[in-house]
Amino acid sequence: MDKHERESYHGFMSVGPLSKELFYASKKLMPGGVSSPVRSFASVGGEPFFVEKAKGPKIYDADGKEYIDYVMSYGPHLLGHAHPEILEKMQKSLSRGTSFGAPTGFELELAKLIVQMVPHLEMLRFVNSGTEATMSAVRLARAATDRNKIIKFDGNYHGHVDCLLVEAGSGVATLGIPGSPGIPQDVTKDTISLPYNHLQSVKDFLAKAPRDVAAIIVEPVAGNMGVVAPKEGFLEGLRELCDQYGALLIFDEVMTGFRVAQGGAQQRYHVRPDITCFGKIIGAGMPVGAYGASEDLMQKMAPVGQVYQAGTLSGNPIAMAAGIKMMKLLKEEGLYQNLELRSQYLADELVKSAEKKGVAITLNRVGCMVTIFFHEGPV
Repeated sequence: MDKHERESYHGFMSVGPLSKELFYASKKLMPGGVSSPVRSFASVGGEPFFVEKAKGPKIYDADGKEYIDYVMSYGPHLLGHAHPEILEKMQKSLSRGTSFGAPTGFELELAKLIVQMVPHLEMLRFVNSGTEATMSAVRLARAATDRNKIIKFDGNYHGHVDCLLVEAGSGVATLGIPGSPGIPQDVTKDTISLPYNHLQSVKDFLAKAPRDVAAIIVEPVAGNMGVVAPKEGFLEGLRELCDQYGALLIFDEVMTGFRVAQGGAQQRYHVRPDITCFGKIIGAGMPVGAYGASEDLMQKMAPVGQVYQAGTLSGNPIAMAAGIKMMKLLKEEGLYQNLELRSQYLADELVKSAEKKGVAITLNRVGCMVTIFFHEGPV
């Protein structure tokens, strides 16, 4: 990159004075000036822009600068920001109140829609985030099997749950943090992190500890270390090993759910997990998550069973209303075929552009999940 290109690059990345002022003020009141570490730009240089609003495919910062948004709040806005039908549904719900600490019909309606769309679900429980979903799924798996050990995979991120924050992806990988201070060693001693897409390492561990593993938790398509698709036979092999050794298979579909197919990765790859975790897409970007499984497994949760998990804001009516409209819109005929074509077009044009400029890249894509790696590959 010559001097002119470097100056152009830094000019493009620079933020306006109002974003700078907001960031400076925020750093005095919040660690790093942000509510989530990846927003700080600390690992990539520069300063974050502060968002003023978003609409459709565009996002606008506090200084009025317009961006095409390829992040979409990390996935949930498949239909674009501020979709008018979703906003209308939320506004109607908002006029009735924001939180009740009591059940609503919205929870039932959304649960029905999700169970209808995801192949291997019979029951589910709403929570407030993907982190809560994975935390609860692990607790359920341990209770159901009466075992403690959990297998996860290097670079897979399952939220900031203490026992899963080991060799994780997302901001942990971006910031180069292997785990986190504040998590006692005893909490992570039963977490085994193995190489993603390396089935033999799972076979080897299970052969040495055939009655110790409660569950294998996996991002069926890795997204938190950049998009890495499962190798042929990897997910199927995990299913077979879980059946062989009496462990449960947990699919963390916080990223892949309703994105790589209407029924998520389990539908795309025809593999049955025992427990499935979802995140913000089921609430159209609102703070929400869920975990679900067979009726037999889910009946182990309180108040029917003895496994406790609760939350005052779980099933929040605004989030449920947004999710109902989102799920109905995602059921429209041809939506996923159109999404696949658009994603393929974007990927092809990015590859052509890199070739034209002589830049070595590897582009990985599964459905509308796309990552450019500045490396010859494969990744």
